[in-house]
This record gives sequence, C-alpha cells and structure tokens, in this order.
Amino acid sequence: MAELKDIAKNKGFTMKVLAEESNIKYTTLLSMAQRPIDHWPLDNVTALEKTLNFKSGTLKYLKNSILLTPFVKWVGGKRQLLPELKKRLPQKYNHYFEPFIGGGALLLNEKAMNATINDFNPELTNAWLMVKNNVEELSNLLREHERLDSEEYYLNIRSADRDGRIVNMTSVERAARFIYMNKAGYNGLWRVNLKGQNNVPYGAHTHLNLVNENLFNVSEYLNQSNINIETGDYQNSLDSVCTGDFVYFDPPYIPVNATSAFTSYTPNGFGLVQQEQLRDLAFKLSQKGVFVMLSNSDVPLINELYSKEYGFKIHKVQATRMLNSNGSKRGKIGEVIITTY
Repeated sequence: MAELKDIAKNKGFTMKVLAEESNIKYTTLLSMAQRPIDHWPLDNVTALEKTLNFKSGTLKYLKNSILLTPFVKWVGGKRQLLPELKKRLPQKYNHYFEPFIGGGALLLNEKAMNATINDFNPELTNAWLMVKNNVEELSNLLREHERLDSEEYYLNIRSADRDGRIVNMTSVERAARFIYMNKAGYNGLWRVNLKGQNNVPYGAHTHLNLVNENLFNVSEYLNQSNINIETGDYQNSLDSVCTGDFVYFDPPYIPVNATSAFTSYTPNGFGLVQQEQLRDLAFKLSQKGVFVMLSNSDVPLINELYSKEYGFKIHKVQATRMLNSNGSKRGKIGEVIITTY
C-alpha cells in the first residue's frame, strides 16, 4: 500500500505543506496517515484530492494500490535498476514523459498521475492501449493463447505478419498476439526484420501466466490517471514538454561490443547518429528547465557523448542482463544513469 507521504512527495509536497494547502491540521494529517483511508473524514479526503489535483477517488486508489509491474517481458527492462533510478528522480516535477516506454517499469513503479508515453513499435503501444481500454476481451484472448500454447502454435501465430492475417486482426487481437509472443518467445525478445516481421524463435517455458491480477491493476492505473499513449518518433512525443517536466530516456543501448546486435526492436536501427541526436535533445531540454534522466550501457563512448561540458552527470551502476545465447555470458554488466540535474 502506498504511503501518503510518498504520494505527496511525488506531487511536490511535504506532509506539512500538504496539510497547510488542504487546510488540515498537521497533527490531524499525520494521524490520518496511520489509518486506512476508509476511516478518513470525507471532507479531508476531498480537500487533499483538490490540493493534489486528483480526480475524485484517485487518492483512495493510490493509497490502496499494490506494486505494479510490466505486463510484458522486455529486453533491457528496468525492474532491477529501479532502486537506482528511483533515488535519482527529481524531488518534484510536473508531467512525466517516457519516449521509449518498453515495459514501463519506472512509470508503473512511480505511478505518475500525468504522463505521456511513446514507442516507435506500434505493436507495443497498441498493447498498452488495449490493456487500458479493453482489458476484459484482451484477457479472454490471452487465456486462449495460453491454452493452445506450443511451438507449432507459436510459429503459426508468428507467421500472421507474413501471410497477411495480421491485417485483418482487430486491435485487441493484435495486442493479444503481441503479448503472447513476447511471453512465449525466446527470452522476452521482440525482434523484427527489415520487413517488420517478427523472427524470434519459440522459447523454453513451463507456464506462461499471461493473465494475472497485475494485468488488471495496470489497466486500472492507466484509467485512473491521465496517461497519453503515443506511437512514433520519440522526439515528436516531446512536443508539449515544459519547464519543470521530467523526461526519462531509455533508448536502445550502445553495444558493449561489436557482436551485440539485439537492438532491432523496430525495422529502424538506433546507431551513433541517433545516439548523438538524443544527446543533443537531452541538452536542449535541460536548457529549457526540463529534468532529464537517461539510461545506457557503460562504454567509453558514453563519456565522449555526455561530457561534463554539457552539464551531464554520469552515475555508474550494475545490472543483471539475461539476453545472451551463451548462458555463461549472462550476468552483471555495467550501465549508466545520466542526469541533467
């Protein structure tokens, strides 16, 4: 369950300031925080929601909410780095932007109430939209995929983007296909060729667990909050960013070595030129008064791209990565968290 002080901090308030702005005695607010929200005076709940700029019922939802986790298994996901990312978040920000959303581990952990998320992969963003807008039908389709799961079945579903069946699928059917293939495919990898066709082999697993409580909890969060889901170039998703907003960039990483090739989540690559463009945009946003945080691999090129003359701070961290065909090469690798504040 979320603590009131954490909810307040996420909106830029200390408990004392929250009490003052809500016209509630500080000692009363502290006492309320120790009790279930159902026992709080209704007038105080209404006052707090007004101060926090929440819709009616949002505070109760947040107080009673449980930990949210990604509904897809995404390569480069940030669940293991969450403690490092969380402690480097700005103390206060307005709107949350994540232009490379992937599995959205930070967004879901943070439970930002106003956010814009984006990805260049239309199958991924469609899945987010269907989790938000049609979770009941989606869950029924996922149960059917889970019931029929086998290597032969997986390869048949995968071939839908080759034989034209995918064109006739509804949005929710495409979302179910995407989530099923993500969970049933090798290591949660989503990789496509230049024609946009998935080419990930069937993965070893015993039980998929495609439908669970977390899927419905994520749907509820997306509906209780003001979350804008976009598809396209990451730069376009930042058109509305303003001073005081927060942007988290988690792009395809710079390869650790010449053989690291698992970055083609879309038909378009993300090479050195794109990394330089991202750096320039991060600097431009920071000059505008936007809080910017980025993740990437810990390689020498990072120090060249994000030198101190741009005002970037590089924090070195360790993460466990499981994406390697050779199991002996999986394990702890160096990553960086870069901030402009």
